Amino acid sequence: MTRIIADISVSLDGFVTGPGPGPDNGLGTGGEALHTWAFSADPGDRRVLREATTRSGAVILGRRLFDVVDGPHGWDDTSGYGAGEVGRPPFVVVTGSRPQSVRLADLDWTFVTTGLPDAAAAARERAEAASAGTGRDLDVVLMGGGATISSALDAGLLDILTLHLAPVVLGSGTPLFTCGAPRSLVRRSVTPTPNATHLTYEVL
Repeated sequence: MTRIIADISVSLDGFVTGPGPGPDNGLGTGGEALHTWAFSADPGDRRVLREATTRSGAVILGRRLFDVVDGPHGWDDTSGYGAGEVGRPPFVVVTGSRPQSVRLADLDWTFVTTGLPDAAAAARERAEAASAGTGRDLDVVLMGGGATISSALDAGLLDILTLHLAPVVLGSGTPLFTCGAPRSLVRRSVTPTPNATHLTYEVL
């Protein structure tokens, strides 16, 4: 069964970037601390990253996040999706318009201009095709940004919400949750490590 899983790092005060994020400063001031766990040698962190990324049949991201990862200071051979733990799943970008050019042209990009539900449907189709091809159950991973995940939660598109709670208070930045529709969650797992508390919730 292909699930849609939102997976994102967040500060103790609820921000997914520090203040002043942008294409040249993707995580904002101090935001790098949110992802210390993803580059850690801690066995618990490595296991969490490996288990999450190996189930990635397709990945959804919003246009602002795409502009960061495809920008001049974005992903490279050492800092792409999964930090070396996974191959190259197809990426589906929710956007109002297609970009004029793509720097990371060796990745499989699909740009959906008709809204998040259509992007989710396109990503699910890609993940199901990958599942059939590999014989393994693969999921759709919604990696961000914060507004895209919040919108997906409000729209009832998520099956699972995974948060990597970093031990940092940023004070301001991009909030993960805004005033949206109430949702009930059931906690399914908690994995504490020195760099984060990894939380998995089922969305009811």
